[in-house]
Amino acid sequence: MRDVRVTVLGTAQDGGVPQPGCARECCLRVRANDALRRYPVSLGIVGADGSTHLIEASRSLGEQFEIWYSVDPVEGPLTSLSITHAHLGHVDGLGLFGKEAMGAKNLTLHCSESFAALIENNPPWHELRKQGAIVPNTWASNESFEPSPGCGFTINPIPIPHRDELSDNHALLIEGLGCNLLFMPDHDSWSETLRGSTIRQWLSELNVDIALFDATFWDVDELPHRDLSEITHPTVRESLEMLGERMEGDPDIRFLHLNHTNPLCNPSSPEVAELESKGWALASEGDSFTLERL
Repeated sequence: MRDVRVTVLGTAQDGGVPQPGCARECCLRVRANDALRRYPVSLGIVGADGSTHLIEASRSLGEQFEIWYSVDPVEGPLTSLSITHAHLGHVDGLGLFGKEAMGAKNLTLHCSESFAALIENNPPWHELRKQGAIVPNTWASNESFEPSPGCGFTINPIPIPHRDELSDNHALLIEGLGCNLLFMPDHDSWSETLRGSTIRQWLSELNVDIALFDATFWDVDELPHRDLSEITHPTVRESLEMLGERMEGDPDIRFLHLNHTNPLCNPSSPEVAELESKGWALASEGDSFTLERL
């Protein structure tokens, strides 16, 4: 038996970086330097028994599996898949588990009741279930579950307000022995998420040691041609104002789910320098964290 390893497989918003169809400097820079490429948010987890668990199903599964294999040479078929909500970048790789590509057999899909209902009402996803490629298993909010027997960790799905036109949304608290990792790539606002707490108080209540936070936009001026009330996320600037500088005893907080326009995608930007000067960090593909098995 081994400890549990969590690997970051994607750090971008739904469209990835560079984003399809974007001819702006932010994406031209990435096309000229493949090392700057970012894939839609995803995590890979190898359990204490060698079982393999994927969080989110993006269109970039092929590239993301290569990242995962480079960190943790996993073997055999995927054990489970968990999906936080139904927005594009978290689900548009689901079809790859069908017979036309990976040909999965009875893959356990952990999700909320509203997402499971969406599967039944979405013909391509319903066909995956009929084929036996996926087997939805609904979780109960705020109740920890073991993704597979003997995996050595649990997942606690925490309901988080975020645009629910398709399904509800959950952050996932991945729980090991004495170390918990919070994956929260999407939420509408800190006021709705915290409900009167501070970020530090909320993380302390959840016993979070590592947090991967929504960093979709740097500030409200980032997309002047778009109404950001239609794509709600707290900005990184707001998060930094609330957090201030990292203090002794704070969790390891890393930011992900970057939109292609976010200046944090440019490692030489003053925004990256500001983030790092406060003691926080950006998540990168290939980052890995070890949790002692339960």
